[in-house]
Amino acid sequence: MSGGSYNYLHGADADDLLSGKSADLARMAERLAGLDYAEDAARETEELILIVRQFRIRAEARMERLAGVWHAVEWWDSCDYSEDQVKQALAKYRGEA
Repeated sequence: MSGGSYNYLHGADADDLLSGKSADLARMAERLAGLDYAEDAARETEELILIVRQFRIRAEARMERLAGVWHAVEWWDSCDYSEDQVKQALAKYRGEA
């Protein structure tokens, strides 16, 4: 079997982790802002959008650092890599290589 043991997690992005609902959130914030009586809900929805953006930035940085390790483990579990390649990926991740 070639790769895919973890649905190619190493190639995922932060949007994949959040189910890609950012456009829906933006439309909801805009709709709520258009209602004279929903300013608080609009503001909180906009704050949630900012939280999601911040999460994406932080998650993408971590995912980028971990991608090599995830790739090596996924391919080792699929019998495409050896344990040595996992150890090499971990050494690189740790800045030892």
